[in-house]
Amino acid sequence: MTKQLVLALALLSAATVAHAREEKASLLPLEETVARGIREGKLDGSVTFHLSGAPAPQGTATPLGEEYLHRRTSNIGKELVFACHWAALSGLIALQENAKKRGANAVVDLHSFYKEKTVKDPVHFECNQSSYQTVVAFKGTYVRTAP
Repeated sequence: MTKQLVLALALLSAATVAHAREEKASLLPLEETVARGIREGKLDGSVTFHLSGAPAPQGTATPLGEEYLHRRTSNIGKELVFACHWAALSGLIALQENAKKRGANAVVDLHSFYKEKTVKDPVHFECNQSSYQTVVAFKGTYVRTAP
C-alpha cells in the first residue's frame, strides 16, 4: 500500500509541475495602462510611449539607446487583467525614469519581447501568465524629439 501511495503522490507532483509551466499570452491596450499610470500619479506624462507601428512623435528624433526590460508580479490574489496592467505599469515607470536619465522624452518602437519572441502591435502589449505569475517584457528605443 505504501508503494502505491508514493507512486500516486509522485504522479500528482508531476502533474502539478506540468500545470505550473503552462503559459497563456494576452494582448491588452497600452493606452489603458498609461492612462491609469497618469491618473494614479505614477507616470508624469513627460515621456511618451509609442508602440511599434503606431504614429511616432512629430519632429526630429535623436536616438539615445535601446532597452529591454521585464517585470513580474504574482497572480496570487489578483485578477489576471489587473496583474497584467500592474506588471506593465511597473515597466513603464522604469522606462520613464531611464528615459529621463538619458535626456529622452519618448520611447519609440516599443514592443513586447518575451522569451525571444517579438510581438509588434500598434495598440496592444503582450502579457504572459502562468498559474502563479504574470510577466510583461518590453523592448524600445529612447529618443529626444525636437519640433
